[in-house]
Amino acid sequence: MIGFRAFGIAAGRAAPGCAFLAFVAAACAPAGEEAPAASDVTVVWGGGLFDGTGNDVVPNPGIVVTDGRFQAVDAVAASEAVAAGATVVEVGEGEVILPGMLDLHAHFHLDLLGEGRVDETTVYPALFLANGVTSTFPNGEASPDRMRALQERLQSGEQVGARLLRSGPYFGSSRVGWDPFFTAEEVHRQVDALVEEGVVGFKAKTIRAPQLEALIERAHYHGLSVTGHLGSGFLGSVNPRDAIHMGIDRIEHFMGGDAMPAERSAYASFEEMTPDMPAFERIVQLYLDEGVNYNATMSAYGYSGGRDPDIFENFADEMSYLTPYARDLVEERLAAEPRRVSEQFERIYNVKQQLVKRFYDMGGGHLITMGTDHPSTGEFFSPFSVHRELALFVKSGIPEASVLRFATINAATALRVEDDLGTIEAGKIADLVILEGNPLEDIRNTRNVRMVFKDGVAYDPAELLASSKGRIGPRGPEDLPDFAAVDVPPPGGE
Repeated sequence: MIGFRAFGIAAGRAAPGCAFLAFVAAACAPAGEEAPAASDVTVVWGGGLFDGTGNDVVPNPGIVVTDGRFQAVDAVAASEAVAAGATVVEVGEGEVILPGMLDLHAHFHLDLLGEGRVDETTVYPALFLANGVTSTFPNGEASPDRMRALQERLQSGEQVGARLLRSGPYFGSSRVGWDPFFTAEEVHRQVDALVEEGVVGFKAKTIRAPQLEALIERAHYHGLSVTGHLGSGFLGSVNPRDAIHMGIDRIEHFMGGDAMPAERSAYASFEEMTPDMPAFERIVQLYLDEGVNYNATMSAYGYSGGRDPDIFENFADEMSYLTPYARDLVEERLAAEPRRVSEQFERIYNVKQQLVKRFYDMGGGHLITMGTDHPSTGEFFSPFSVHRELALFVKSGIPEASVLRFATINAATALRVEDDLGTIEAGKIADLVILEGNPLEDIRNTRNVRMVFKDGVAYDPAELLASSKGRIGPRGPEDLPDFAAVDVPPPGGE
């Protein structure tokens, strides 16, 4: 089985190259191996190219794909490969190629029954892929055993879908069975066990400072990163400012700092923050000084808020992916419990747009990443959320080219896989998306995925979507136990 392993601990980072990211075995073949046959070479020809390294869509010179990697992005090499009999994928006029996207807060969580979250592993991977997301980081798994089994199926080719870069379960009281007084040694043992399983990064949520310090220390020992959904310091939570001083790599949602005093919750402070607050500018400067990534999760609050029609327009019939039985359950629940708009989340939704734009304007564009953060209750599904998230960044005033980098090279760099993912350059894994329309002219064109490559293999999004219809959720009463949350013991034993 081809897996993901991290090697090396120098400077807290894994050694780059083949040893670090081994999704494509052929990419690490010995030097001097015979050139591949023409039938094993694909050339993506024509159209426009946004390769993730700049700000523009340029004419595509020709992209040569061999053994799951980009062999060349060059007109001469592409012409020679075509002349030698390579398979040609034609990209039409007006179509644009961009790197495969990475969702760094890609929850697979479902709570269709109102009884707690489980991870959906049947069709979510295919739906992510169909929407142009070629790599997912779950950012806290509700069902680690299911996710480990999914990772094995995806890597063996038994199941088709986006690459799963596992996060493992939450570190913190958001995980069932978490002990807030775990010792550093116990935290280290859990990290070690998860690394053995193939986890590539960690998520802290509602964690105390001693356990967070131990998590960061051990993750960095393995060359892996840590992100956190943190608080203000209220009720023993950790302020992101303090986590940054501990060495955390990424922060989710709340930026933290003195604008979030420990006397009240982060939510209460966040909704009152303004981009011209000196305390806000100080915390942004800390991110810039320390190079800490910020996963903004812009649209997450809109699901519970007023559902801004510019962002939450019905561009896909997402409920059609539910089984008929599950759809009946969801529609019955919605009819019995009319949705209540969270005024607080609506305020946060609006405030966050201003704050993230200020973060960007202060020079933080290279640190912002794309994460959708949508645990579904049946109306909207995470794999479609990428388009809402990208559109909201643009609505906030951030240029489309920068927004696309949030979802590509910025995300890859934040997860420490930038040597293999995030841009279309020779030597990298051949993940790309062909769009009908230019996303720099209208970001909503990211919805129009005509073809997607993962590991150099082409997929038809229409076929992926069609094969996923009517498959999410229980098929009948006999399946209900599989969709009820279960207690999960900590990795590595109690």
